Amino acid sequence: MSSLPLALTPGEPAGIGPELVIALAQAERGDSWFAVGSATLLAERAAQLELPLAIDDRIERPTRAAGALTVLDVPLQVPAVAGEPDRANAAATLAALDRAIDAVLAGTAAGLVTGPMQKSVLNDAGIPFSGHTEHLCARAGVDDVLMLLVADDLRVALATTHLPLRAVADAITPELLRRRLKILDAGLRARFGIASPRIGVAGLNPHAGEGGHLGTEEREIIEPTLRELRAAGMDLDGPVPADALFTHTRLEALDAVFAMYHDQGLPVLKHAGFGQAVNVTLGLPFVRTSVDHGTALDIAGTGRADTGSVACALTLARRLAG
Repeated sequence: MSSLPLALTPGEPAGIGPELVIALAQAERGDSWFAVGSATLLAERAAQLELPLAIDDRIERPTRAAGALTVLDVPLQVPAVAGEPDRANAAATLAALDRAIDAVLAGTAAGLVTGPMQKSVLNDAGIPFSGHTEHLCARAGVDDVLMLLVADDLRVALATTHLPLRAVADAITPELLRRRLKILDAGLRARFGIASPRIGVAGLNPHAGEGGHLGTEEREIIEPTLRELRAAGMDLDGPVPADALFTHTRLEALDAVFAMYHDQGLPVLKHAGFGQAVNVTLGLPFVRTSVDHGTALDIAGTGRADTGSVACALTLARRLAG
């Protein structure tokens, strides 16, 4: 297992990310990690929450002491107010993510754990940002990546991610399915140690197209691609209607589910493990995990944010880095 620390980004300065990092730092840690973001923000938010926080910058040997935190400082442009995002800080927020990516690519960190970002704030500031997953793909210089959500033994991967629903059908092509199912199969083998992954593939349409009466994507695109990949040695069950695929009996026989779009797969995953689920990006040359929730601006600064998901993300990142 790597002895290098993990890099953790708080994400949106006005959201709950900073206080999640502060809350984690209140206890002595068994693992080594450092935060990448504004040291001033973290100190100010800790004072607002009346929590102790001694900050240092020794990222080569991060502190594990209770009430202390090691920070790779990326200053904000303007002071951050909990619950009130400011697009003046959008560039600094993205810069913190990039500094953390740089640390992993340079071998300074064993893996990357990311807090939630407010995409709309970056977009309002004129920064084209559709999500961590797409940005990480570009920064790592890889052809494609795959979003995988993990809640205990349930793993759900997405063929498409942040697309309007009316654009999903056009995005489901043999090339996309081939590429992303291969990433999933390889990631389950390499990162999760599953020697022969069995993957359940959801249909796009209700009843998986009902033989072409409710849509032809299964018959014309999904089924032929799955036959091709099975011939190449992959163990694929599908296309299966999503309502049948997400049943206990079916899931027990699978190592992962491959859903066609964001809101087909994630409601089940989040129902099963919200607050404990972890987002994993497969296909990168390094480990990246993330929380399964958003910025929660409505409770930012109150101290009520639950650290469960970010704690699980750190634990899983360390396991995958091994």
